[in-house]
Amino acid sequence: MKNRIVLMCVVLSLAMSTALFAQETEDGHGKPEPPMAGLHLAKGQASKTGGAAHNSPLMTNHGGNIMTTVQPVQAIFWGTSWNSATFTGDKITGMDSFYSGVGNTAYAGTCSEYSDPSKHVLSDGITYNGHVIDTTPASNGQRTSSILAEVCKVITSPQANGYYPVYVDIPRGNAGYCAWHSAGTCNGVPVQFAFFFHLDGDPGCDPEDTSGLHSQGLAALANVSGHELSEARTDPRLNAWYDNSGAENGDKCAWTFGTPLLTFKNSSQWKIQGNWSNEAYTNSTGYPNATGQRGCIDGGNYHN
Repeated sequence: MKNRIVLMCVVLSLAMSTALFAQETEDGHGKPEPPMAGLHLAKGQASKTGGAAHNSPLMTNHGGNIMTTVQPVQAIFWGTSWNSATFTGDKITGMDSFYSGVGNTAYAGTCSEYSDPSKHVLSDGITYNGHVIDTTPASNGQRTSSILAEVCKVITSPQANGYYPVYVDIPRGNAGYCAWHSAGTCNGVPVQFAFFFHLDGDPGCDPEDTSGLHSQGLAALANVSGHELSEARTDPRLNAWYDNSGAENGDKCAWTFGTPLLTFKNSSQWKIQGNWSNEAYTNSTGYPNATGQRGCIDGGNYHN
């Protein structure tokens, strides 16, 4: 009888553990930890890997879906410092302008050649729903589950086609990357999200925009935001378009720029790195990435 009780307890414990694991996986807040993808490596780190371009020129679809439309994009500014006008500066209003203007542009069209079996990425399929500010202490982004939990906390009605970039007030420090994107679920709804450090005064994540149109910190956020948004559109669930070394379309053109400034539909202008194009590489119409592969395009009038 005693052995039967012990066995029943073991079975019950296993059942509870299985149920808890399933719940954690469904919520996206537990194990397995969502992976980081599209790490926008800082300049010093990127140079060690050839700008993340590697030696494999073409990207292939690994069976996953793309995001035909991104509806909506909703930015999250997380951290106690977002209460300070001195800290905030032009960053919130600037990123509002960036996301409001990026849809239906030539830059957005750099992702349009990529598809899954039923659809293509659409250049006009980006809708911005504004931002949310959360002034509780932010996570440093070393765990994707912490950033996903923040998304699930502040976005009351997450959308399966939604993309939720999280901007924290924490500097990069010794981390070798400026930003990343990932995917998970909020109450059973699949979501795409991204993480961005505070990049003011960070030379490793600075696109060196000399236009004077933006603060250095905003220019840095805009460049890495273009990188992560492009990768979220072409590889939203981390199983779609990348090359055989794992590099996504933004990774393969990291820290290489074709056009000095790109103009968005709201007339805002930004210095943004290009994205990889299989078609441009095949036809030799792109500009070179850090390893000399001519497959980068930005939608502007870059010089061949």
